[in-house]
Amino acid sequence: MKKGGSDADQSVDGERIQKVLARGGVGSRREIERWIDEGRLKINGKTVGLGDRLKDGDYLLINDRVVHWEKFVEQPTRVLLYHKPVGEVVTRRDPEGRPVVFTQLPKLAVSRWIAVGRLDINTSGLLLVTNNGELANRLMHPSTQVEREYAVRILGEVSEATLEKLKQGVELEDGKAKFDDIKFFGGEGANKWYNVIVAEGRNRLVRRLWESQEVIVSRLMRVRYGPVVLPERLKARTFYELTDKELELLFEFAGMANEKPAITAKPEFKAHKSSKR
Repeated sequence: MKKGGSDADQSVDGERIQKVLARGGVGSRREIERWIDEGRLKINGKTVGLGDRLKDGDYLLINDRVVHWEKFVEQPTRVLLYHKPVGEVVTRRDPEGRPVVFTQLPKLAVSRWIAVGRLDINTSGLLLVTNNGELANRLMHPSTQVEREYAVRILGEVSEATLEKLKQGVELEDGKAKFDDIKFFGGEGANKWYNVIVAEGRNRLVRRLWESQEVIVSRLMRVRYGPVVLPERLKARTFYELTDKELELLFEFAGMANEKPAITAKPEFKAHKSSKR
């Protein structure tokens, strides 16, 4: 889909290689540009340059393997909000045989679902998945500083001094980190609930920040990723697909031009296996 041009224009002029492949989830634009610099792509037997475009009938190789890129051209962007339960892993295959999130999602005719960030096996809540590699990269890239909000249940009392320290920043094994905000959400007995915000996606960052202060996290759930909030009525192991308007707002947030609508009717909350697509 070429912005601002007709289908005829696209067939004549083509579309930038990195744009087509990123949309298909082959890699981010930056990754594909690096591959081009490394001479790993060929079109019709000739090594690709950064300005080259794909046109109807072109024969594309990456690392001397054929890529059927045509299927990416008319593929509209889709974004799902998946409510991940504790116990599932964000991977395509697990050598230990644990359940994986991708088996809970609808099948794509072409390309594949890409997880926007990860949640560890003991963390539940909002996981965004999309078939648009460029959108996923924009939402995950450290320079974007996308806020992630978590609901955290901890054991015991935490002093104001400790909370302030966590907001100012503490040294972890991979560098200094902090919560951008901490709000107390109540609790009874030994269990207390807080909502915290971080603007980076380091592995197990929320747990490690609390543990640096010898605070035990007994439950952790992501409730927001950037502008996208986990719907209250979305049950675990079910997903919701963004509408045209919601996709438009997400593209705007990511600093990307909007595209042809991917969905023609407002979707409903869907449960795996019971959905008819």
